[in-house]
Amino acid sequence: MRRNGNNRKPSIKDNKFKQLQESLGFHFQDENLLKQAFTHSSYVNEHRRKPYEDNERLEFLGDAVLELTISKYLYQKYPMMSEGELTKLRAAIVCEPSLVAFANSLSFGEYVLLGKGEEMTGGRERPAMLADVFEAYIGALYLDQGLEPVVQFLKHVVFPKIDEGAFSHVMDYKSQLQELIQRDAIGVLQYKILQEKGPAHNREFVSTVSLNGEELGSGLGKSKKEAEQHAAEHALIVLKEKKSTR
Repeated sequence: MRRNGNNRKPSIKDNKFKQLQESLGFHFQDENLLKQAFTHSSYVNEHRRKPYEDNERLEFLGDAVLELTISKYLYQKYPMMSEGELTKLRAAIVCEPSLVAFANSLSFGEYVLLGKGEEMTGGRERPAMLADVFEAYIGALYLDQGLEPVVQFLKHVVFPKIDEGAFSHVMDYKSQLQELIQRDAIGVLQYKILQEKGPAHNREFVSTVSLNGEELGSGLGKSKKEAEQHAAEHALIVLKEKKSTR
C-alpha cells in the first residue's frame, strides 16, 4: 500500500510541473532544478529521508540574476536617467510586493511543495514565500538554460509592467514625463531656461518644457534642475487633463 502511494505522489507532482512548463513556455533540461525552485524548507524538513533540496540557494542566485537583468533593461530604456533614479526604480521593481504580484500572476503559489504545518498556517499565501519562489525560479532557469531565457521570461512577465508605467510613481517628474511620451510615442521633449532672476545668493530660474514645439508646462526653481522638474510636473498635469477630456 505504502509503495503504491509513493508511486502515485511523484507522478502527480511531475504532472503539475509539466503543466507549469507548458504554461510558461520554458522546458527544463534538468527538471530537478525546477522542482527545487518550488520546494519550501518546511517540505524538506518533513521529508528528511528523501534527497529533497529547498529553494533557498536558488533564491539567492535568482535575486542577483533578477537585479542584473532589470538593471540592464532600465539602463537601456532610460538613457537620460541618473544613477540615483535608476536605483530607486529598480528597488520598486524587485521589492517584495512587486515580486509577489509577479508570482501571483503566474499562480506560482499553487505549485509550491510545503510542509503540512506550513500549509495549515497559510504558508501558501505568505508574501515572503511567493517572492522567494519567483526569485528561485529565475535562479533555476538561469542555471538550466543561461541568461537569455531569463530575459525572455521577464519580457513576458516584468518588462511590460515597466513599459505600462506601473512603477512611474517612484520616478521624478522629468522621468515620469519622459516615460509617458515614450510610451505613447507622441514626440520629442525639449526643456529651455527662459529666465534667470534675483541676486546671486538667491537666484531663481524659469523653465519651460515643449512637445514638438508646443509648450506644455513651465516651472520656477532655485536651480535649473528644480525649475525643469516643476515644468515637467506642470506638463504632466496638462497631459492628464487632456486625456480625461477626450
